[in-house]
Amino acid sequence: MSLWLDTCGDDLRPRPGLDQDLDVDVAVVGAGYTGLWTAYYLSGADPSLRIAVLEREVAGFGASGRNGGWCSALFAASREAVAARAGRAAALDLQRAMIGTVAEVGRVARAEHIDCGFQRGGTLRLATQPAHVPRIRAAVAADRSWELSEEDSHWLDAEQARDRLAATGVLGAAYTPHCARIQPAALVRGLAHAVERHGARIYEGTTVREIRPGEVRTDRGRVRAEVVVRATEGFTPALPGLRRALVPVYSLLVATEPLPPEFWAGAGWAGRETVTDGRHLLVYAQRTADDRIAFGGRGAPYHWASAVRPGFDRADRVFAALTSTLRSLLPDTRDAAITHRWGGPLGVPRDWFPSVGLHQRTGLAWAGGYVGDGVGTANLAGRTLADLILRRHTELTRLPWVGHRSRRWEPEPLRWLGINASRWLAASADAAEARTGRPARRADLVDRLTGH
Repeated sequence: MSLWLDTCGDDLRPRPGLDQDLDVDVAVVGAGYTGLWTAYYLSGADPSLRIAVLEREVAGFGASGRNGGWCSALFAASREAVAARAGRAAALDLQRAMIGTVAEVGRVARAEHIDCGFQRGGTLRLATQPAHVPRIRAAVAADRSWELSEEDSHWLDAEQARDRLAATGVLGAAYTPHCARIQPAALVRGLAHAVERHGARIYEGTTVREIRPGEVRTDRGRVRAEVVVRATEGFTPALPGLRRALVPVYSLLVATEPLPPEFWAGAGWAGRETVTDGRHLLVYAQRTADDRIAFGGRGAPYHWASAVRPGFDRADRVFAALTSTLRSLLPDTRDAAITHRWGGPLGVPRDWFPSVGLHQRTGLAWAGGYVGDGVGTANLAGRTLADLILRRHTELTRLPWVGHRSRRWEPEPLRWLGINASRWLAASADAAEARTGRPARRADLVDRLTGH
């Protein structure tokens, strides 16, 4: 179990499942962030709507209860990719919407009394190798060309960066305020209660077998609905006809025991920023509300035929690598016990471009493909889906990810070979940069393969 679910204080016993066929206005498949935000905004806008949320396990079982706890303004597709599809103005609109989403999540948490440790400390992207410096500084320079000010992002020199977090070998860092640290399971579980208070029903322990226009077939009965929302993210390939729509890529985390005041006196991290660095194979961290370090990263293999199994949540080699990296960056954690090890699948579209939409004729709606940046993006998706379902033409429904369709992933074995080769290439680029101190020649290829 993730640290978050283990410590969120909620009773995790499933709510009652569906016990008969049901007629509703909107059926939502998946009780993670996307499904619950959609139900939340719909029920708030029109309390007369009959809304059913269907979940195989419990609310927050998937990525919503297992992620790194970054509520950020990051959108998985680059601004350049968005502009190439819809123009510069549309890309800027999406960027502004994502920035506003961070504040919106905090607003709802306060309004609904959801104690999820929301703290807007921003993000530090550390340069911990010489090769990281030009890459991160170039990203800050690019922010200026996209109308972001010095307040939105800026470069910190080595001393300024170490004043925020005294990690080993820090040569500088980029800082943005547009991210909040959260306890993600507390957010999703609290959101589920808020959805119920607003009148929607959540049926747990109910496995969806098939989604059709006007109908959801489950192992416990049928739900008929004018609109059906697919909010299944990394579990999407299990649904008929969607095997190649998204691929489930695993991200794993470890967490330390609570660390004593003397550790924090030396390490700093007083702002509780979320933290990453300049490597290609992503790592991410936060200082939790109870003074642990939650440290995660990519590196787990993609599994043949988009398989998702409980055993894939644990990969001892990856856990060992994450622990080693944490202790390299912060050597004073070397004697700290690792109390939790967990992971789970996130959803990746073929072009790394998230999407949201509603087919008005069939009533089939969807959102997802967040590539690990779903805490904030799912909130934007929920608000957008609510507007689409209510047939409201708003700034949100005009954003360039609305109606986007990514092409399907390749069949096996091409899918397995390509995804795992990309993972290997990113790791080898990091190793080359650590060895030489220079940007790896293969770095541009890594960026192209990952949609950047």
